[in-house]
Amino acid sequence: MNQLSEALNGKITPEMEQVAEKEGISPERVRQGVAEGTLVIPRNNRRSGMIPLGIGAGLRTKVSASVGLYGSGASVGVEVEKIRAAVDAGADSIMDLSVSGDIDAMRRQTLAVTPTPVGTLPLYQAIAEAAAKHTSPVHMTVEDLFEVIERQAADGVDFLALHCGTTMDIVQRAKNEGRIDPLVSYGGSHLIGWMIHNQRENPLYEHYDRVLEIARKYDVTVSLADGMRPGCVADSLDGAQVHELVVLGELVRRAREAGVQIMVKGPGHVPLNHIEATMTLQKSLCRGAPYFVFGPLVTDIAAGYDHINGAIGGAIAAWAGADIICYVTAAEHIGIPDVAQVREGVIAARIGAHAADLARGLEGAAQWDLRLSRARKELDWEAQLALAIDPERARELRRQRSEESSSACAMCGKYCAMKVVSRYLGTSERSC
Repeated sequence: MNQLSEALNGKITPEMEQVAEKEGISPERVRQGVAEGTLVIPRNNRRSGMIPLGIGAGLRTKVSASVGLYGSGASVGVEVEKIRAAVDAGADSIMDLSVSGDIDAMRRQTLAVTPTPVGTLPLYQAIAEAAAKHTSPVHMTVEDLFEVIERQAADGVDFLALHCGTTMDIVQRAKNEGRIDPLVSYGGSHLIGWMIHNQRENPLYEHYDRVLEIARKYDVTVSLADGMRPGCVADSLDGAQVHELVVLGELVRRAREAGVQIMVKGPGHVPLNHIEATMTLQKSLCRGAPYFVFGPLVTDIAAGYDHINGAIGGAIAAWAGADIICYVTAAEHIGIPDVAQVREGVIAARIGAHAADLARGLEGAAQWDLRLSRARKELDWEAQLALAIDPERARELRRQRSEESSSACAMCGKYCAMKVVSRYLGTSERSC
């Protein structure tokens, strides 16, 4: 079954019905969004048992978490622990970004244990295999790359991140403009290295119809990755980044015409004053395609606290039009995150996403805040803790910092503002 083709034919699929129920909107509204391309439902037609997820206009902002094998000390078992921690913390999708080790085993295990959509970046595996087979990634053949893309799609991956819009013209532009951080995209930098070494156009751009053929065969959603994403706030919205966005807009059109669902992956480092303009440009140039943003990070100085940095940027980006936020962990720019940092990163991103949904007027978001506010006013601690975005941490802090027998918080104690005001106003104070 092809979600986009069914939507264009006026048919509502079971996946559309499930998304509608989860989002609290009509199935017809979901169908229209899929037909227009402003909403995608990443679900490989070879994958069963996965909970369908809607990403796009009018829906709750989603959060994605990344895991994967990196370095000699990495293990599938540890990465699976991270996946479970991310899903438990509320991640809506998982990306396996493995660059070394048994990448096939890691991907298949990720698909087996993850109830959410799974995405990959096939170029990572193609690079690793080319290095082993040909001694260097620059000797990768076009067939090597497309064999990996097909292999991953055949395994059941729901969305594929591909640097299809990074062309030789854009590479030359980046060189002429003198970026501070020329290339921070791992896949983009290797792809451009291949292009320069072989003096050839990007094969993902040159053979884009072949990409779409594979995607349509398995009903895989294409996620157009940006090789020219800014690696520092000073490079935000430079010519190379915007030029690539123009190319991505044309690729979005071609994907829709081919019956392929598509979204666009966006920038990394963006100052606050550029976020709204960046979202507006993407939505305009890419015809309303769902926008998948990394962070964005609003400052370059937050090493060790980039989960907070990313949550700030993610909140503003989602308010301005982004549809899914890729989490950032405290280990970003420093090292590989552990299980606790993965959980922390997901929660931080979810706070940003929820703040945006609240600002956008999503009814479900407002009702969640209202329920917690009423519980707080009633000094109903059990309800407050249950409604917290991370009940586990909220309960632990309550246990550590407050007297179990007290209905008040640790800061105010017997001088609880809620109690004082409730007595004066004559309103209920259920726990007093």
